[in-house]
Amino acid sequence: MRILVFQHIACEHPGIFRDFLAADGIAYDAVELDAGETIPPLDRYDALWVMGGPMDVWEEDLHPWLVTEKAAIRDAIVEHNLPYFGLCLGHQLLAASLGGAVGKMKTPEVGIMDVDLTAAGLGDPLLAGLAPRQQALQWHGAEVTRLPEGAIVLAASPLCPVQAMRVGQRAYGLQYHVELTDRTVPEWGAVPAYAQSLDAALGAGALPRLEKQAAALMPQFNKTARRLYDNFMQSIGYAERAAQ
Repeated sequence: MRILVFQHIACEHPGIFRDFLAADGIAYDAVELDAGETIPPLDRYDALWVMGGPMDVWEEDLHPWLVTEKAAIRDAIVEHNLPYFGLCLGHQLLAASLGGAVGKMKTPEVGIMDVDLTAAGLGDPLLAGLAPRQQALQWHGAEVTRLPEGAIVLAASPLCPVQAMRVGQRAYGLQYHVELTDRTVPEWGAVPAYAQSLDAALGAGALPRLEKQAAALMPQFNKTARRLYDNFMQSIGYAERAAQ
């Protein structure tokens, strides 16, 4: 089994999921789109994961590769029926690639915040076993404003009604972050765009406070990530493939 990963900045990678993949002996190829790397043929892969990044989905003039990426996402889901897992920008790209819309938020979400599962989310295989209310890292100023056709909202927050969604049966997007390691917050805080949004939302010098808060919650974050990983792998039949 092999997974294709789209990255948009080097520090936003699969995070703790890399440990789970390594333990299961699952290979993945990361394509750094912002560095000009080329998307390989999709038929080589069993799933597509799309990570976060500091750019917005509509900034195609600044980042022309977004056009190619959206087309590849659409092709992966519609033509190849690949399972999809998107986080933050990857969540927004799922919507934008399949006919939904993404726009700026009135109030950005930055920091550790609550996310509530919807009735649909409570019954969805990806979120099975998770608490109805979760604490999660948020670091975004854009949101899905119109769902793609066939999408179902799985989680919401007061500031962002579409925190998680499923499109069809195999494509998932989460606006919030679950892939955290002990290096995530300091590494992201070193990105100028992220540092600016953090200080704007939480006040100057907020990074050390957020690092401390995230560190205290890291066991919970990692437990949630493990559950999501296991649920995703079960949903795409990994155990059956591994047994063959």
